Amino acid sequence: MSESSPAPTTRRARVRAPELTGKGGWLNTGGNQYTLADLRGRIVILDFWTFCCINCLHVLDELRELEAKHRDTVVIIGVHSPKFVHEAEHQAVVDAVERYGVEHPVLDDPELATWKQYAVRAWPTLVVIDPEGYVVAQHAGEGHAHALAKLVEELEAEHAAKGTLRRGDGPYVAPEPEPTTLRFPGKALLLPSGNFLVSDTTRHQLVELAADGESVVRRIGSGARGFADGAAEDAAFNEPQGLALLDDGAVVVADTVNHALRRFDPATGRITTLAGTGRQWMQGEATEGPAREVNLSSPWDVAWWQGRVWIAMAGVHQLWAYDPADGTVSVTAGTTNEGLVDGPGAEAWFAQPSGLAATPERLWLADSETSALRWVDPDGQVHTAVGTGLFDFGHRDGAAGQALLQHPLGVTALPDGSVAVSDTYNHALRRYDPATGEVTTLATDLREPSDAVLAGEDIVVVESARHRLTRLRLPEEAVRVEAVAHRTQRAATEVAPGALRLDVIFQAPAGQKLDTRYGPSTRLLVSATPPELLLDGAGAGTGLARDLELNPAVSEGVLHVSAMAASCDDDPANEYPACHVHQQDWGVPVRLADTGTDRLPLVLAGLDA
Repeated sequence: MSESSPAPTTRRARVRAPELTGKGGWLNTGGNQYTLADLRGRIVILDFWTFCCINCLHVLDELRELEAKHRDTVVIIGVHSPKFVHEAEHQAVVDAVERYGVEHPVLDDPELATWKQYAVRAWPTLVVIDPEGYVVAQHAGEGHAHALAKLVEELEAEHAAKGTLRRGDGPYVAPEPEPTTLRFPGKALLLPSGNFLVSDTTRHQLVELAADGESVVRRIGSGARGFADGAAEDAAFNEPQGLALLDDGAVVVADTVNHALRRFDPATGRITTLAGTGRQWMQGEATEGPAREVNLSSPWDVAWWQGRVWIAMAGVHQLWAYDPADGTVSVTAGTTNEGLVDGPGAEAWFAQPSGLAATPERLWLADSETSALRWVDPDGQVHTAVGTGLFDFGHRDGAAGQALLQHPLGVTALPDGSVAVSDTYNHALRRYDPATGEVTTLATDLREPSDAVLAGEDIVVVESARHRLTRLRLPEEAVRVEAVAHRTQRAATEVAPGALRLDVIFQAPAGQKLDTRYGPSTRLLVSATPPELLLDGAGAGTGLARDLELNPAVSEGVLHVSAMAASCDDDPANEYPACHVHQQDWGVPVRLADTGTDRLPLVLAGLDA
């Protein structure tokens, strides 16, 4: 819609936007602090995010095109709202903003003050504020970029006509780049030559380092964010992470933001694509088939096990595998539901698996959002060694059943059958010994370790937030640390025992309607931790509202809600309308109280009337 188009005749629901406050202050603004009054006349999109959350990282990428196209009318503000204790550290937020290429102002809100003012319940949540300072839309989860683009065009036309739109440069000020050899490296691999190959994630490259772990031998990739095969200097990656060595000497690369697997040939330096289309997998799409024709979703790590390349598919909470013999990919474990459930692969739940390590008997994995160390046996059964679920984390050694990690991203098999865990948000290297069932600490004072590789008698740790590899001698005795335990700091919602009405609010974007051509266009899945919290209402269905019955004998727990809605362009003349999937998973901590609410609204898209 152009500026000269008439303003929409329908009146839009509007609520006065609360002020933006955050104890950590503003980033990417050149030191300036802002209020909503300073932004009056602009269309403001608040992106409530936290840097551990893969769905939040997807939304950062979804917003890039909108941000570029409407830079003179739209101001996107990231409101950083932490889940983990480490994410409340200001320097960690500064690092994350650079690590993920965030090119808009960010408000650091470690105490969730603005999150609470806007009644946000999920990461990510997007809130649109019009040029007069009113909230006009709210969206949770992924897949809303098309709806936001249409709404922005409507708001531009409406407020240009009213004289309330102010164009011009936004408040974003780019930080000065730092001259380090590596920049937020993700994973590392020891090559047969004795050199190290490192995914230099923020610079969109691979870097080969000499055996000293410091001297640069060569860089692979142009360094520009992109998706292109070819010679080392021409090929392009997009935030690459995991690396795995194949029998033929080639390296498989998890090209995370390209949603692809790439192949790097160290002998020739050439890059080719093994799997993925460059598009993100969405619910309902193919989960197996020719590797170059199937969409993937944020592959974070890769490992060679049982004749296939196993993939930690962080974006959909699953494990997949690539079979080089026939060039296919397929799901091997996980349902796409986020949580911690063991059992047969087809029934297991994961939460952002981000690190893999293979031994003949086990495929170990770091399941980051459940702060868990888990493993798959050769029969495909999934087991948990350390970790209890989405909301418990900390740094506690001892028996595995009560030990705690904090958002680990890497796992490394050790020669004695134990494993080292890159315990990222605890800045530590931990060890789990299956023989004794004990968890110990090998090293501390590492800055966001994200991977580690064995090199002789040493272990070389990727210190991601110190931008370097750090060599440690494997200690015979573990380090002792004071035990700490945390729960996520989101306040529990007080709900009444007995009947609880769950309403997922979804309003199709303007110019679209629910896609019912092939049956129901919505899906709702509800479960609880502990399971006995729900006496009735668990399971899958097609309606977005459901009557639950909560067990008065269970005082508190977590309701897990997964919702999906598909909408299509509403144009009878168009035989092939464009369709879009909106989806979000919520984990809602609840506490039962007689004075609690009997209705739980969760906004997928729209406003709760």
